[in-house]
Amino acid sequence: MTAASDGVTPSLRELIALRATAQRRGPARQGRHGASGPASSLLRGRGMEYDESREYVAGDDVRHIDWRLTARSGRTHTKLFQAERERLSLIVADTSPALYFGTRVRFKSVQAARAGAVAVWNAIRDGDRVAAVRGSTLEPPVPPASGPRGALRVLDALVRWYAQPPADDQGLAAALDAAARLLRPGSRLIVLADPNSVAALPNEVWTRLSAHHDVVVLLLFDVLEQTPPADTLAFQSADHRLELDLADSVQRARWQQTFAEPIEQALARLPGRGVRVQSLRADAASDTWLPLLGRPQPQVA
Repeated sequence: MTAASDGVTPSLRELIALRATAQRRGPARQGRHGASGPASSLLRGRGMEYDESREYVAGDDVRHIDWRLTARSGRTHTKLFQAERERLSLIVADTSPALYFGTRVRFKSVQAARAGAVAVWNAIRDGDRVAAVRGSTLEPPVPPASGPRGALRVLDALVRWYAQPPADDQGLAAALDAAARLLRPGSRLIVLADPNSVAALPNEVWTRLSAHHDVVVLLLFDVLEQTPPADTLAFQSADHRLELDLADSVQRARWQQTFAEPIEQALARLPGRGVRVQSLRADAASDTWLPLLGRPQPQVA
């Protein structure tokens, strides 16, 4: 049996095989316990656990003053925090019906599962815990766990979620709301999404998430959506046939508005909200986005 899927539904074997792809990107992040052990969080905000309090000295952060102990003792005290040793990498899976489509090599949904698998193996390699969530009222998130067992739980969920559109899909906004209940400051979010799902969300959503977390958004698209033919394009369902005359300027403009503009808008606006973002074509190599993790974190305007 090969690791490849049929391009229509992802297979667990193919997602497991992507471990080697994720491990080719260079040395793992060094943590307190070396490359193979838990790594210190890339802290944003106060991604730390309270350790103890001591008397305030010049230069201490006034935001960490322990007001209760200061009041009791009559002397100013400040809180000390211990950094968390394991970062959480959370896969946020958009399961919009628009993703279950493709014209070359694989569906966008299969590419989403594959890109998610690359993210998972990359996180495990760096000593992170991994978890996953989608917009659902019936299915709970995959809880955070470390090591190969944690990875396999997430990969199994990606296979199920991207085999066919879930009947209870509540959209990307619901997925991000569920994600917020799992996150702690310093977490990394990898959002796998259809560009129109991203376009439907206001800037404030991304600004709020990126204030305390490292947010990466991958925009899944098919080559036909970006470069349609300049003639008649026919679509056939079980009981309906639709023909679009893309040589007509009005029809072509509507096509561009539906498929190309959401990508362009996301690439233009999300970096200004502190989000790393990249488009990922369905037939491209599933690890082409990994260099995005090495770029400087964009600053919120």
